[in-house]
Amino acid sequence: MENINTRIRAYMASDNEKLSTIWLDASLSAHAFIGEERLREQQRLIETTYLPDSETWVACQSGEPIGFISLVDSFIGGLFVAPHYQMQGIGRILVGHAMALKEELRLEVYVDNHRALAFYQTLGFEELSRRAIDDDGLPFETVQLRLKS
Repeated sequence: MENINTRIRAYMASDNEKLSTIWLDASLSAHAFIGEERLREQQRLIETTYLPDSETWVACQSGEPIGFISLVDSFIGGLFVAPHYQMQGIGRILVGHAMALKEELRLEVYVDNHRALAFYQTLGFEELSRRAIDDDGLPFETVQLRLKS
């Protein structure tokens, strides 16, 4: 899929360091409420488990990764765009690519990540449920969303 000089391609092991940096930079902005120390701890899991074990698609401009979406079946495990490239339609392109591959998409997002929640709602995702505690047992409310084709 291509749009506005953005090309989507499959993840390669050589992307790991760059995508991990994109994840951390975007997370520090979007998930500041979690705290930098915890995010840096989670970064290692991103590098060793989530990126290699997921179906990950990478958005590139001029051959350089600028964002990615990671899928586990039809669940979006992560959608991250480098802060400098946010608000330019890259996230929309990545979700569109994933939607072309799946009949439906599901995800979970922190309620306090207002920008992401609004983004997904704009794309037509509908709320399924909420949880008061996140996967790490911390008191950060999440909302589960679904988009059907």
